[in-house]
Amino acid sequence: MTFLLFQLLVLLRYSIGFHCKIDNNGVKAVTSKKNDDEKIVISRNWKAAISLDFIFIVFPMLLFFTVLSEWVYHGTVLLSLLVLILSVTAKRSFSGLQRGQSLSFRASVSSYRVALMLITCLCILAVDFTIFPRRYAKTETYGTSLMDLGVGSFVLANAVVSRQARDVSSGNWITGIKATAPLLLLGFIRLVTTSGVDYQVHVTEYGVHWNFFFTLAAISILTSFVNIPAKYCGLLGFAVLAGYQTWLLSGLNTYLLSDERGTDIISKNKEGVYSILGYWGMYLLGVHLGYRLFYGKHTNIRSTTSSIARVFLVSLLLWIVTILFDNYVERISRRTCNMPYVTWVLAQDLQALGIFMLSSYIPLNKLSSLEEAIDQNLLATFLLANLVTGMVNLTVDTIFASPFSSLLILTAYAFALSAIIGTIHFSGFRLKFW
Repeated sequence: MTFLLFQLLVLLRYSIGFHCKIDNNGVKAVTSKKNDDEKIVISRNWKAAISLDFIFIVFPMLLFFTVLSEWVYHGTVLLSLLVLILSVTAKRSFSGLQRGQSLSFRASVSSYRVALMLITCLCILAVDFTIFPRRYAKTETYGTSLMDLGVGSFVLANAVVSRQARDVSSGNWITGIKATAPLLLLGFIRLVTTSGVDYQVHVTEYGVHWNFFFTLAAISILTSFVNIPAKYCGLLGFAVLAGYQTWLLSGLNTYLLSDERGTDIISKNKEGVYSILGYWGMYLLGVHLGYRLFYGKHTNIRSTTSSIARVFLVSLLLWIVTILFDNYVERISRRTCNMPYVTWVLAQDLQALGIFMLSSYIPLNKLSSLEEAIDQNLLATFLLANLVTGMVNLTVDTIFASPFSSLLILTAYAFALSAIIGTIHFSGFRLKFW
């Protein structure tokens, strides 16, 4: 529902922009130094575009996650009707849209990845305030929520568009290890900084020392050592998940979900260490699905009707498998990253990706300036969001903040994040290595 809401807001932003004759394009700041007037115009263009994206996309998303959380379904229906009306009227007056000019699969994936990142960035700070509904927060043992999708969706989003999924050579294992170094560095930096300022860390999420970056690094290292063709990744991923799930049912899940911790490093970080198997299996399945659905010789890289139908069909099958696993094998658990959790993430994300691919046929649908900026700096966006979240938590007693103060802080945070990432992007900077 949140991914659909995001896409509707993007479509609404461009539909209103078209009808009101508002310039929808942010222009990259690559100009001639001989023409100062041109430089000013370009600067105003991208700043105005980022501001419009914040007003029509980011701020409404923030409202639906907080004070309007009870109106999400009503808002989605209303936005759907509004976008439909505006799209129909735009199609009649917009002659430049020709048959077959739908957005490419790459653009659809970009929108999906940006939506995932933006939702994550809004939630990681909002969850600390009382205006954020507890049903959206991460579950402790079993169950599902909006924030439970986070790390799994991030792993899957990278798998679907990875070099392996595209059947492109990624070099030997030494190259893979070198590419993992930045993730390890970020993991240790986060560990040192959170320990140094005595920042609150939920030990039951990854463990005492483990964090998200170490999980990504572990997946990258395993994939580098076991580098097999994409068409066989599905078999290996299923084997890894089946073995891990059998281990969980044999008693490992009881240990991982308990408060028992030894003095050794693995026991202190049991959730993070053991869940690597689940996330690696998820990554391998994501690589296989990316190859079979989008990059194989028999597929079309554009968002055609047949490719969209395949995505929704696979998503439906995965939903059925998830329901069966959740009822007859083990309940979904993000904490252990069991097989039901993996199939749930796959089903949710393929469904979301199908929605983005389907929306590519709507007139005037395109990547917004903010989407483009975040897409080119996903890691920078995530790091900045974590940095600002930490600063806010160290300076504000979020639990006791009033609803108005909470919304004001979150709005300032979201606007600052949008403005900084927009500035970074249109200055020509890019931080992307995984």
